[in-house]
Amino acid sequence: MLLNCSLNGASFHRPIRSSHVTAYANSCTTRSSADSTMAATPNSVRVAAAQMTSINDIASNFSTCSRLVKEAVSAGAKMICLPENFSYVGQKSGDSLLIAEPLDGPIMQRYCSLARECGIWLSLGGFQEKGPDDARLRNTHVIIDDAGNIRSTYSKIHLFDVDVPGGAVYKESSFTEPGKDIAAVDSPIGRLGLTVCYDLRFPELYQQLRFHHDAQVILVPSAFTPVTGQAHWEVLLRARAIETQCYVIASAQAGKHSEKRESYGETLIIDPWGTVVGRLPDRLSTGITVADIDFSLIDSVRGKMPIAKHRKPFDFWSPTPL
Repeated sequence: MLLNCSLNGASFHRPIRSSHVTAYANSCTTRSSADSTMAATPNSVRVAAAQMTSINDIASNFSTCSRLVKEAVSAGAKMICLPENFSYVGQKSGDSLLIAEPLDGPIMQRYCSLARECGIWLSLGGFQEKGPDDARLRNTHVIIDDAGNIRSTYSKIHLFDVDVPGGAVYKESSFTEPGKDIAAVDSPIGRLGLTVCYDLRFPELYQQLRFHHDAQVILVPSAFTPVTGQAHWEVLLRARAIETQCYVIASAQAGKHSEKRESYGETLIIDPWGTVVGRLPDRLSTGITVADIDFSLIDSVRGKMPIAKHRKPFDFWSPTPL
């Protein structure tokens, strides 16, 4: 029996901040039962970031996601972050319109049930949510708690309309309605700021999440192209972590989805100092990487370099009338 998804407005208490714990990170493509004995250091919170190669088969993708979720549970993670388009990648532009569903539809219902049965929070980046009409969908980041309830959603604001040098032409706006609202939500791994893929190039969103919405961890589920990924992926992620003094968790699509679609990969977890603390050993593999979120490290970085006090307010940069 599948659990019906429900929107739940209740907030989750933030974790108690503890004494400094050295960040632990581990990468894998498969997990053994022995990994479950490597429990997180006391007072730390473990998170997993997943990497996969989604295809145009919803059932096959769910099977992969289910396996990765169970690996995360075995590793002691309280939350697993899945990449953009985790449930489906079409063979050609616009295919996603054919499978788009509302959040209470059967696709999302299965993931709600998976979260409940495994007792873990899910970050589902880039779900093809049915839009206002048959010609448009929303690229929606969904947060599900360990009881199978939807805690928060964010629709991608910045749409990927570009002619990639040496690559393909993309026009996401031709079938996607852009979001308008910023989203942040409390979770077992801290206060989350929600973004999706191309948002990464717009630091204003990340500044808002940190300084107006108190984010501690920012999620960036993605499906970067090989060209842009090679050039900009890691450096942009580390920059967002450094300038916001947040953990950044970037779950990526990897490898060839079809004859015409390929993603860069390189799933990363980055700490507030900009250090990579989680990375799969193979940029194109399917698997998870885990790291421990250390709230005292966030406090330490922010205390020693108090940019929240030094920064100018957003209206400081407003044009001065002549």
